[in-house]
Amino acid sequence: MFNFFDKVKNKNIEDPITKIAALLIHVAKIDENYTEKERGIIKKAINDLCSNNEVIDDILIKAEEIEKNSNQILDFTKEVKNMDEDSKIKIVEVLWNIIYSDNSADMYENSLMRRLTGLLYLDTKIVGNIKNKIINNLK
Repeated sequence: MFNFFDKVKNKNIEDPITKIAALLIHVAKIDENYTEKERGIIKKAINDLCSNNEVIDDILIKAEEIEKNSNQILDFTKEVKNMDEDSKIKIVEVLWNIIYSDNSADMYENSLMRRLTGLLYLDTKIVGNIKNKIINNLK
């Protein structure tokens, strides 16, 4: 799914995946309601990122701990910044799916996505189109 990780097959990719998962968890927790549905979306994204199905639960647990002990998202976004644009867009799709898993987005979630759009050097129109696609899929 993500071309970025094809380039690092011989390296230990669990750390970058863990940080990306921590970003996804951070977005899920921003509304102070981290649900099993959101956790399932995150787990599926980890599965798409990682070819080793045996470590998915370990990555998720580690990512939850990292996110819990962090007070900033810059460390998490570094991994996504290094991805190609298509991979970044797929991550943004996952982020919007997490946000809209409860069929709505509050001002904190929208604000965080605007901030992430800038941090990841993505076009606001592309991110807006992804958001609209997710909203339309809910209908």
